[in-house]
Amino acid sequence: MRPLLSLLVAVQFLTRIPVPLAFVTDKRTVGGSLLYYPFVGVMLGLALAGLNIAFTDTPATLRAALVLAAWVLLTGALHLDGLADSADAWIGGLGNRKRTLAIMKDPYCGPAAVVALVVVLLIKFSALHSLDSSNWLALVLVPMLARASIPLLFLTTPYVRAGGLGSALASELSRVGVVVVLAVTAGVTALTGTMGFWLLFVLAGTFILLRALMMLRIGGTTGDTAGALIETSETALLIVAVLAPR
Repeated sequence: MRPLLSLLVAVQFLTRIPVPLAFVTDKRTVGGSLLYYPFVGVMLGLALAGLNIAFTDTPATLRAALVLAAWVLLTGALHLDGLADSADAWIGGLGNRKRTLAIMKDPYCGPAAVVALVVVLLIKFSALHSLDSSNWLALVLVPMLARASIPLLFLTTPYVRAGGLGSALASELSRVGVVVVLAVTAGVTALTGTMGFWLLFVLAGTFILLRALMMLRIGGTTGDTAGALIETSETALLIVAVLAPR
């Protein structure tokens, strides 16, 4: 029963898909939900790929805009919010850990946040415009892989905000479960051929770089930096999906 609850918690948290589930407080269930993040990514990817195919006869610019809008709506802009807060904090924090964490909690959006959101959404739109409407596989792999980076982040990186949203995720995460989920995700991606290998390579590089920046500035991760990791990874992977040799 707990695995099903953990899956529903993951869907409820990462998407705006209606889930008939009351607020769950059991830490093991909440922590276990991390293992289902890649699966939720697959669900999102299939929905986006379906829309992309449905809009085949639509002008490419409009098709890209509609798919991107659906992407934002399905996730409730959750990870974009984390990206915005992280961008503001990194610029405004001026290298200071305490100030950086304080700015992350500020609900207001500064210039750095706006610029980061515009740049990321512009690149995503351009990549979606460049992807052939029949290239459904890339749209499934990208959200799956980006969300697979979060269990690894919480496994390898201290969660620095005591009592924060990710506390239960960090404290109850199964090391064996993460290894299995990552192995399956990487294996499935590798089976897709050359593009899959490029996606894994770029994802690893993005993860290593952003984790290093988190450790250097705040000594770990927060929910906001996890969201920023997802958005940055999706953007980098979409670029790879367009440019990588088939």
